[in-house]
Amino acid sequence: MTDDVDLFGVDNLPYGSAIWPDGRRHAVVRVGASALSLTADAPPDVAELFADGSLDPLLAAGRPTWTEVRALVPSLLDRAELVPLIDLQLVLPFTVADYVDFYASEHHASNVGRLFRPDEAPLKPNWKHLPVGYHGRAGTVLVSGTTIRRPNGQTRGADGAVTFGPSRRLDIEAELGFVVGAGSQLGSPVAVADFAEHVFGVCLVNDWSARDIQAWEYVPLGPFLGKSFATSVSAWITPLDALTAARLPAPSRDVPVLPYLDDSAHPWGLDIAVEVRLNGQLISRPPFASMYWTPAQMLAHLTVNGASLRPGDLFASGTISGPAPDERGSLLELSWGGAEPLTLDDGAIRTFLQDGDEIVLTATAPGVGGTRIGLGDVSGRISPS
Repeated sequence: MTDDVDLFGVDNLPYGSAIWPDGRRHAVVRVGASALSLTADAPPDVAELFADGSLDPLLAAGRPTWTEVRALVPSLLDRAELVPLIDLQLVLPFTVADYVDFYASEHHASNVGRLFRPDEAPLKPNWKHLPVGYHGRAGTVLVSGTTIRRPNGQTRGADGAVTFGPSRRLDIEAELGFVVGAGSQLGSPVAVADFAEHVFGVCLVNDWSARDIQAWEYVPLGPFLGKSFATSVSAWITPLDALTAARLPAPSRDVPVLPYLDDSAHPWGLDIAVEVRLNGQLISRPPFASMYWTPAQMLAHLTVNGASLRPGDLFASGTISGPAPDERGSLLELSWGGAEPLTLDDGAIRTFLQDGDEIVLTATAPGVGGTRIGLGDVSGRISPS
């Protein structure tokens, strides 16, 4: 599935990186179904930011420069050569420094709690006091379109026997990722109010998950090999400035938060509508607007102990799930742990992913003047272990 080109006009202008027809890597901006090369066409005063073809120098430059570059791009469109996307090979647009994944959806966390702990309260006591998360593996963050090899690992069967082999419960997690630009000093937390000074933009994320490997290994320390084999991200980073019309308050909370997480004066909920397709069929519409914790709170919590930020840090929201059954962002929830299989239009039955299956995530958000803008899609096809 391809993005709707009408969603990628001058009010959007997402950034990426691609192998240009000259064989070199170029930093690019998307306009409709084409791209503008910033490496070839940026004015001399900012050309050095794009010389290596990645977004790394731009991320590190900070918000004043991000604003300057975004303002000058429309003036380049009339005099620069645009190249059709079909003629480009998109690559990972920035160097991922660190990767953190959160667990910020109350609906997802509650569904998982009911599945795994049916005799307990769905949420653990800490869940509404802090954004729960874990550190992932930056080296296996992959650009959209990369084939995902089914992982091997240890699992424990119903009879208690521990075996090694391919995961049989390979899953997806539809998420939103946040790309850090400006870093921070070690020992200096980033306040909720300073979120936009450090975060350059957003991208769709699919945090592939081997549920059977995860179930055996994650007690007591949390996700490890069941998550670290692959995380797919969009090839396009939507600048935070393109999402001004998508901002909204977070859902109401019934547990007061500590002062460093108080976002009442700086609401960074986002009205982003995600769609999940399995082999071309729409199976879910997760709404990011329903997320309990906002990205500004995630960043504040990530740094409150003094942990520093680096350009290229990536943190993701965790699975986006809404209250309705067709708004769940993982197959674990959609098939209710395998007890309620999905029947696709072609008659195929799925609980978890089979070899050859393809997952595509797309998303849109409100734009200026009542329009909508698109986020770059993220896709991946499963190959055998």
